[in-house]
Amino acid sequence: MYLPTVWPQLGALQKTTGSIAIILPYVFLYLASFSDPGFITPANHAHEMARYPFDYTVFHPGTECHTCQLLKPARSKHCSICKRCISKLDHHCIFINNCVGVGNHHWFILLLLSTAILTLYGGVLGIHLMTSKMRARFPYWTLLPWNAAGGRGIDLKQWLVCWGWGMQDGVSMGAVTLLTLMTTPLVWGLLGYHMWLIYCGTTTNESMKWSDWQAEMDDGFAFKRRMPADRVKNTRIESAWTRWPAETEQIVVRTEDGKPPRADLHIPGVGEWEPAWRLKDIENLYDLGFLDNLIDVFFPNYMFRDPQTPTIEGRARRKRRRPRG
Repeated sequence: MYLPTVWPQLGALQKTTGSIAIILPYVFLYLASFSDPGFITPANHAHEMARYPFDYTVFHPGTECHTCQLLKPARSKHCSICKRCISKLDHHCIFINNCVGVGNHHWFILLLLSTAILTLYGGVLGIHLMTSKMRARFPYWTLLPWNAAGGRGIDLKQWLVCWGWGMQDGVSMGAVTLLTLMTTPLVWGLLGYHMWLIYCGTTTNESMKWSDWQAEMDDGFAFKRRMPADRVKNTRIESAWTRWPAETEQIVVRTEDGKPPRADLHIPGVGEWEPAWRLKDIENLYDLGFLDNLIDVFFPNYMFRDPQTPTIEGRARRKRRRPRG
């Protein structure tokens, strides 16, 4: 509907950039749809267990998926639609008919970015072509009615009549132009939301879990205490080594009665239990800062620390304590 009217009016540069803008969303759509989002299988289970450490807040070790019959790695979730556990699951996307996980998160972000650019580019280009025609037919018309006729402005009715003529002169182009202008804020908004999640070092799935924790804190059922730096891991339920440059510094649990956990429960951690009232007082283990968070999305197998070094903070990590998502 759009290209048959617009294409003859474009120059060589616009045809080149337009072709790239049109093709890229389809390329990224294919890659996001048909890439492995991070299916967890018995063959790669050990590798996925070593991808992220457990934060003992949102993700605790020892949880088994009753469907897959595998221990759940940190940041993973079972998708009821795909019938598989997904590593670092963000959400199941109906637009790509696939989960968004560690294996295709970067393709999904690029799909949103290329689609946002395409809709914005198409809308601006359509407005430019229509306004050029309207100025040729109605010399007194401008895009802003109060700037027309030497600054004296024109009547709103006349301004709308000119728009009606411009739309009628190329109905298919005008209709698609309006559609792109209306949908562009939605696409940019979705892209902005996912970039905010990356900035926070979290996912859509995890942001909902953080919301659940805030509800527990509001009710006074959440408690935290420090985890020892020299903690010995139970290798039956968690990996002895991960590629992540840090280990958890606290454990957060909920109780049914609003009282600190009993000592006979043998919950990990040292020191006294403290009430946790606000999310900003809880460290997000998976937030390394925006740049490293981006690296983790676009290079999911990036080694943040030397495999031969002990589990220490080998990189400078910004510890931001603030609401997630």
